[in-house]
Amino acid sequence: MSMISEFKDFAMRGNVIDMAVGIVIGGAFGKVVSTFVANVLMPPIGLLLGGVDFSDLAITLKAATADTTAVLMSYGVFVQTLVDFIIIAFAIFIVVKAMNTLKAKEEAPAPAAPPAPSKEEVLLTEIRDALQR
Repeated sequence: MSMISEFKDFAMRGNVIDMAVGIVIGGAFGKVVSTFVANVLMPPIGLLLGGVDFSDLAITLKAATADTTAVLMSYGVFVQTLVDFIIIAFAIFIVVKAMNTLKAKEEAPAPAAPPAPSKEEVLLTEIRDALQR
């Protein structure tokens, strides 16, 4: 089998297609969450903390001079990215938990049929029925 046909077989498997779709949707979801955190969630939090804009939070390591720009450690961007990550991780957790719950319901075995009565139980039942007549 040629390398091209092997690659075609690999690329056309259902799992690879599902993974590609998941990556594309995950990337788009990450952008949505980042925008939500940066523009909806962080401004009120910053306002509650005294009008702080998290993207501007930084520590100056070296002040700017006439010839060079300042060297900053922008930890505010890190805080914002950390909040993005927590929200995305929680959302993925909820989705996986829901999928596992649905999968468990689908895979739940049907209740087992009661075992057939033994020969002694059948005989005793016949004797009981005969005595009741």
